[in-house]
Amino acid sequence: MKDLLCEIRDCKVCADHLPLGARPIIEANVNSKIVLISQAPGRVVHESGIAWNDQSGKKLREWLGVDDSTFYNEDNFAILPMGFCYPGKAKTGDLPPRKECAPLWHDKVWEEMGSVKLKIIIGSYAANYYLGKQTNLTEKVHNYSEYLPEFWPIPHPSPVNRFWRMKNPWFEEKTVPKLQDKIAEILS
Repeated sequence: MKDLLCEIRDCKVCADHLPLGARPIIEANVNSKIVLISQAPGRVVHESGIAWNDQSGKKLREWLGVDDSTFYNEDNFAILPMGFCYPGKAKTGDLPPRKECAPLWHDKVWEEMGSVKLKIIIGSYAANYYLGKQTNLTEKVHNYSEYLPEFWPIPHPSPVNRFWRMKNPWFEEKTVPKLQDKIAEILS
């Protein structure tokens, strides 16, 4: 696993298409219990080199019911984005993750991981890749139990998604407490 992570962190496959250059962000080890499959690092994360070290990460840790030390313990959480590098800015939010990363690296990462109890699918890019495009993200999140025990889809915790959360208060009122219970059960 260590060799694979070094290889991924040295990847330059799409460097010419990235506004800030390549800086692949991934965190994992063979003992990781929960894998967070998300879209791609934002600019702040790119600059710091620390996954989820931004407002989205703060909200995600709140939803998961964990503190920073629990979150950044790789025995607890692996971080496997769809795109490992910051893709650039769009009109609202960031550009979609680069399409090269997941097909190139995800299967290799899964081959190294033997202790995974849950894969949390964060946002539509990861949901479409892992759960298919038959339904939209809101339906996937609302019907999360259909994907258990392997997957648990959630929306992206970005501040840009605050309108989605306002339109769908059931997520934070009813689903998040169940997710927190599941996380606590796995990590206990």
